[in-house]
Amino acid sequence: MMADINELKRICSQVRRDIVRMVHGAASGHPGGSLGCVEYFVALYFHVLKHNPNAFSMEGKNEDLFFLSNGHISPVWYSVLARSGYFSVDELATFRKLNSRLQGHPTTHEGLPGVRVASGSLGQGLSVAIGAALGKKLDGDNSLVYTLHGDGELQEGQIWEAAMYAAAHKVDNLISAVDYNGRQIDGDVDQVLSLGDLKGKFEAFGWTTLKCNGNNIEELLKCLDEAKSLTGKGKPVMILMVTEMGQGVDYMMGTHKWHGVAPNDEQLEKALDQLEETLGDY
Repeated sequence: MMADINELKRICSQVRRDIVRMVHGAASGHPGGSLGCVEYFVALYFHVLKHNPNAFSMEGKNEDLFFLSNGHISPVWYSVLARSGYFSVDELATFRKLNSRLQGHPTTHEGLPGVRVASGSLGQGLSVAIGAALGKKLDGDNSLVYTLHGDGELQEGQIWEAAMYAAAHKVDNLISAVDYNGRQIDGDVDQVLSLGDLKGKFEAFGWTTLKCNGNNIEELLKCLDEAKSLTGKGKPVMILMVTEMGQGVDYMMGTHKWHGVAPNDEQLEKALDQLEETLGDY
């Protein structure tokens, strides 16, 4: 499933509309990080991943797999899953409602197509992805495994245990990414617990490490292509993806305050005025 740059940008605009409408409709959720990661998810699902939305299986044999570790940004994932054909776009209206398959943090017991592991307890996604990547190697499956993490999530010790394991065991069919927006729920990452030289750290742990602007779709696609070209060379690959929390909605940008706050009616209208409806609202 591949789209050209202009179409990817149109999809991004619609996904951002979906995000703010979903969070507003539930009066709950995490718009900031979701808006910041739109380009990544759209690039992945509409251009990069080898996947089959019409025949989802938990095993994903001969398909690329994706694991969302920072599960609180589920709105962007749900929107892209629906827009790429995993389930009806109309189901987005049920986000965080009773008996919905679209829980605030992704889960598996509802059987939502596209979701292979529950996430939201931070720090666990890289370990899960390493297991899946090693499983593909055992099966002779040459497909790749992708993960996404928050930069605040990197304060979890399990991330670094997994990072050390992946390099030591040459898990070179793994491409991870960090949403490097510099903000977390309590403020700036540098003020809460600085990550220091993050690129240097991952390289010291034995990863091939790239860095790009995660809100520039052209630059991001080049980075993802380069990451793919670096797989199979004995090292896992990490992309440090510099983004802006709240990207696309001016009053949500430049602050951590929209990490987990829903817009009210007036704020929703202001957001939608900034985002073109391109594919039709649900």
